[in-house]
Amino acid sequence: MRPRGPVTPRLEGVTFRLYDSATRGVRDFAPLEEGKAGLYLCGLTVQSEPHVGHVRSGVDFDVLQRWLRHLGFEVTFIRNVTDIDDKILAKAAEQGRPWYNLAYEMHRELDRAYAALNVAPPTYEPAATGHVPEMVELITELITRGHAYPAEDGSGDVYFDVRSWPSYGELTRQGIDDMEAATDVDPQMLAKKRDPRDFALWKGWKKESEPETAAWPSPWGPGRPGWHIECSAMAGKYLGPAFDIHGGGVDLRFPHHENEQAQSRAAGRPFASYWMHNAWITTAGEKMSKSLGNSLTIPAVLETYRGIELRFYLLMAHYRSHVEFSFEALDEAAVGLRRIENFLDRAAVTESGSLSQDFVDAMNDDLGTPAAIAVLYDAVREGNRLLASGDDASTQAGEVLAMLDVLGLHPHDPAWGGRGGDDVKLTAAVDALVSGLLEQRARARADKDFARADAIRDQIKSAGIEIEDTPSGARWTL
Repeated sequence: MRPRGPVTPRLEGVTFRLYDSATRGVRDFAPLEEGKAGLYLCGLTVQSEPHVGHVRSGVDFDVLQRWLRHLGFEVTFIRNVTDIDDKILAKAAEQGRPWYNLAYEMHRELDRAYAALNVAPPTYEPAATGHVPEMVELITELITRGHAYPAEDGSGDVYFDVRSWPSYGELTRQGIDDMEAATDVDPQMLAKKRDPRDFALWKGWKKESEPETAAWPSPWGPGRPGWHIECSAMAGKYLGPAFDIHGGGVDLRFPHHENEQAQSRAAGRPFASYWMHNAWITTAGEKMSKSLGNSLTIPAVLETYRGIELRFYLLMAHYRSHVEFSFEALDEAAVGLRRIENFLDRAAVTESGSLSQDFVDAMNDDLGTPAAIAVLYDAVREGNRLLASGDDASTQAGEVLAMLDVLGLHPHDPAWGGRGGDDVKLTAAVDALVSGLLEQRARARADKDFARADAIRDQIKSAGIEIEDTPSGARWTL
């Protein structure tokens, strides 16, 4: 069992600070249990193919877990999947197939998208449909405590009573009376509520319009859980009543995260100590979403760009900064990454070194990836300067690899499909062959047989290999 109060970690010299959306300020990270970090991330609703906006949170919070592990924390990272909701049911009906088949296919698409961007798997990825008993238990507790009520019309719906919880609105700093009730709600549904702001914990089965497979037994009749109760139940099951960090997109702060916190604390669960929210990716100033018709699916983007280039592009902006997506900016990021890879190829170093203090400071400052990447670029520039002068740049190359590793951008990671393993062996074989040709070219130049030297250079170039003459000899790059 975790202690109730925060404990400062015994990680000498480490001060990791992050922006807490609840307090609206940067705070030192003090986990509930020394040396351990519990992280919950609201995952996606698997209703359609993932787009660039969808995967941003996956990449950002992947960097968070990587950094926490680098700092020495034992991380338990839970990222859920919502595989049952109104949108899934509606889209499946439109497509004439079972809702669970649609959710399963889109879940697999999401897994492929995460893998393509080297997003490491979480400790566990619970699905909402696998945790209905835990949700029923939590709803029952809320009813017992007087914070929830079944609708009186016998529909099987259950609602959270927002006015029974005086702290409702504290996460987003709103008063109940200042909140506007939704205007597009079915009047019949609105009539079931004590207050128009009350939200659904359980949705009774609509026999006329919903498949029987989308209903589970409960004390209030067959039905399915509301969206908000899902995350509270799953976070509680795998992280306990209190845990360290809850993450998600900034658009989830209200009502989703506000409702999660209210229902969890009303049930006697302290819930999250810190709230972290990543910003949107926009197109033409609007949030990238399926409903706006401006989404860019991951498979489509990866037809032109490598996954490592898209990940690099996403990390060039701070996770709390809104990004206006453009292919021009993605092109620039791809070129920048290739410069880094070119330096590493020329330096011929494959082992990671140590991290520079400037990089550590940037990452400890609320995951400052833009500043961290600036440090990365500085190391590459210095390494290129040394190589141009014929000096050893292995220290800089080792630092660059270490920084890339933390960011999930190590070029030799097998996740990138070929820059590690057999590809490393292939590079060594090509290096041996090209080096032999370069020796022949050097002898031809020494014999003043420039025609022969140029012919060898053209032969190498025709294979897609560039030659650079430096004071310490010729170097090649693809």
